[in-house]
Amino acid sequence: MRVDRKSVKVVVAGGFGTGKTTLVGSVSEIPPLVTEEVLTHASIGVDDLTGVEDKSSTTVALDFGRITISNDVVLYLFGTPGQDRFWFIWDELAQGAVGAIVLVDTRRLGTSFPAVDYFERRGIPFVAAVNRFFGECPYTEEEIRAALELDETVPLLWCDARDRASSKQALIELVRHALSRLPATA
Repeated sequence: MRVDRKSVKVVVAGGFGTGKTTLVGSVSEIPPLVTEEVLTHASIGVDDLTGVEDKSSTTVALDFGRITISNDVVLYLFGTPGQDRFWFIWDELAQGAVGAIVLVDTRRLGTSFPAVDYFERRGIPFVAAVNRFFGECPYTEEEIRAALELDETVPLLWCDARDRASSKQALIELVRHALSRLPATA
C-alpha cells in the first residue's frame, strides 16, 4: 500500500544562543545539516555574549533536519541564524512554513523580541518555547507572557532543546496550534 506523505516546513527561530541548532539536532532523524562557524575576534562588539560567554560557534546560514511524525507526515526543520546581520535569510526560510518555534532564553529575554515580532507581523503561527538551559525556569508563565507581550492565543511552553522527547513535544504543540488556525472547511 502506497502512503502519500505530506511535507511540512517548520522554522526554529530565536535570538543568538537560544538553542536553535541544539533543538534541530536533538530531534532530527537524519544527521542535521548545520552551518556553524567559530566565533572569532571579529565578532567582538558585534555579537553580545552576555549570558552565553562559553559559546564558541554560531549558525551563519541555517540548520536543517527532518523528523517523521506519522506514516503520512514529515516535518522539515529549518533553524534560523540568531544575529540580526543574518536576518535577510529569515524571509526565505519562513516562506511556506506552517509555523515556527520561537526559542526563549529567560537569561537574555531581549533576544527573543525580534523573533516574536517577526512572526506576529507576518501572521505566521508560532509557539514560544522557554528553553530550560539549567533546569527550572525562575519565572511564571504570566511573567514571561507579560515580558514578551505575547498574545493569549500564542502557546507558551517549556522545553529542553537537548532532549529529543521535549523537542518533539514542542513540534507537536506547534503543529496543533498551526492546524487550529486553519479555516474550517465545509
